[in-house]
Amino acid sequence: MQAHWPEFLTIVVVHLLAVASPGPDFAIMIRQSLVHSRRNALLSAAGIGSGILIHVSYSLLGIGLIIQQSVALFTLLKIIGAAYLTWIAIHALRAKPGAIHIEAQAESMQTAAAAFRLGFLTNLLNPKATLFFVSVFSVVISPATPVGVQAGYGIYMALATFAWFAGVAVFFTLPQVRRQFFRFGHWLDRAMGGVLLLLAGQLLFSTVTGEANGSG
Repeated sequence: MQAHWPEFLTIVVVHLLAVASPGPDFAIMIRQSLVHSRRNALLSAAGIGSGILIHVSYSLLGIGLIIQQSVALFTLLKIIGAAYLTWIAIHALRAKPGAIHIEAQAESMQTAAAAFRLGFLTNLLNPKATLFFVSVFSVVISPATPVGVQAGYGIYMALATFAWFAGVAVFFTLPQVRRQFFRFGHWLDRAMGGVLLLLAGQLLFSTVTGEANGSG
């Protein structure tokens, strides 16, 4: 294992930069933390971490490279991902004054399964996550690295992702933090919806431009 430390440290740095950058996962986690209970926010973080394990699994099997190289499959993934983000965005954009305060006090408004599923699907249907893991397993990680060690890298990234978003969940569910948002919480919810809508639009735009370049 000692021979793989430089490779592992490279993965740690690259993954940290990726997971901390703004994206669908981060936007969803902020909304979950402010709108729902800490338990549900942590379950969404667990869902995101579980999504990472799926990306790792198909990357190890070489399926990720096939998806990336297939224009039709990757386009389909982008469209599905954009549609899912749009669906979440519409719900956020419809937020009404006081809704965040009311929902935050009622855990039953979102089941545990729904909270976990939201995080899981948001991460799983993110084409950028697919690109990231395909790049990591094909460029950063040496083909000579044993599969067991590569799987260990993947487990680390899943756990590190969960830890990061669990920290986000804990911070934004602190009573003193929430109180700062309750007065204008519906505007923040709408802003999150706008961000998700922009991300969905970006996915669709990249699909259209990608097909245009391919046909040219």
